[in-house]
Amino acid sequence: MSKKAYLEYDGKKIALPVIIGTENELGIDISKLRSKTGLITLDRGFKNTGSTTSSITYLNGEKGILRHRGYSIEDLASKSTFTEVSYLLIYGKLPSSNQLLKFETKLKHHTLVHEDFKIILDGFPSKAHPMGILSSLITSLTAFYPESIDPNRSRDKVNLSIIRMLGKFPTFVAWSYKKRIGHPIVYPDNSLDYCSNFLKMMFKMPTENYEYNPLISDVLNKLLILHADHEQNCSTATVRIVGSSLSSIYASISGGMNALWGPLHGGANQAVIEMLEKIKKDGSNIKKYIKKAKDKNDPFRLMGFGHRVYKNFDPRAKIIKEATDNVLNKLGINDPILDLAKTLEKIALKDQYFIDKKLYPNVDFYSGIIYRALGIPPEMFTVMFAFGRLPGWIAQWKEMRENNEPLGRPRQIYTGEKSLKYIEIDKR
Repeated sequence: MSKKAYLEYDGKKIALPVIIGTENELGIDISKLRSKTGLITLDRGFKNTGSTTSSITYLNGEKGILRHRGYSIEDLASKSTFTEVSYLLIYGKLPSSNQLLKFETKLKHHTLVHEDFKIILDGFPSKAHPMGILSSLITSLTAFYPESIDPNRSRDKVNLSIIRMLGKFPTFVAWSYKKRIGHPIVYPDNSLDYCSNFLKMMFKMPTENYEYNPLISDVLNKLLILHADHEQNCSTATVRIVGSSLSSIYASISGGMNALWGPLHGGANQAVIEMLEKIKKDGSNIKKYIKKAKDKNDPFRLMGFGHRVYKNFDPRAKIIKEATDNVLNKLGINDPILDLAKTLEKIALKDQYFIDKKLYPNVDFYSGIIYRALGIPPEMFTVMFAFGRLPGWIAQWKEMRENNEPLGRPRQIYTGEKSLKYIEIDKR
């Protein structure tokens, strides 16, 4: 017999079903609350509200658990590739070697983009933010493939839109970077794997030969996997709610990208580097800023420490810390900002204040350090976050459509003026 929760209001008592997830997560189903009582719930920021059921990602912040389709993030980051994780998220199961080969071959067939996209790219100011360029290019895919607007097209045609998105996204990311620095674009090279192809488009110079570095490709795979999905966060919820209106996959994901662009969501790793730059300019006086961080009355905050969801540790941070140490050692990079970051990390991990407050270095702290080491500038950090999150957004959009979820339409409690009489403008 299913469990019930009971709400008593104005002398009436109603039963509400309790939903139990596969990991014994509990939720009260209030879908019929308003029709039965006239009441709605008020939950600012939806911190306690589940908008859907999903089989994609399980996250337990108290225990530091992150799983995709049942597989731990630790296993995926150490044993898989980004394209394999993308397949897992989107199609629900790990692919066979033959399935993965076919999937990657399809992606290669769609890395090239229409030449008219260069006209769109040329229309942006030379110093336009890459995130604005990228989200615009993604939205423009709807104009180039108008059939994507049709909500009744076949499953195969929906899948073609998904493949196009995954195939062309790295090209657009690299082109947004080239636009930012004023360099000519580089076309895809389908003789390379997914991540290596992207790196070549990013860093190849027309005046020099491009040298492939498997270490960099490997660490990029890990970074992208660690960002591939993270349950119902701000940008993912945006993708689902935009998609609920039957918008195209391109418009839906562009909406998620713009949500990610905000500094409270996807801009954290950029803020880490900016903080370190600030400390360096102030004489690299880390003790001063540790003291400021502990002062409740000081507005300064250490960026990249702690997490809104993970209460004890971020499982992704453990993985990326090892990758950070490995890549910095092997590349032999001499950068005072990175040295500063490592010093700050050591102090924070041993300081009792940070231990008690559970302010441990998180994935944003380490990802910013790695991206800087790879030569990716801070204004590209959120773009790289979007690159990693892409398969998660696609999987969430696909699941929402296949489940025929209703149009997203939150309620509100009105607190404005009551009925007012209109006053003619010459009498105000």
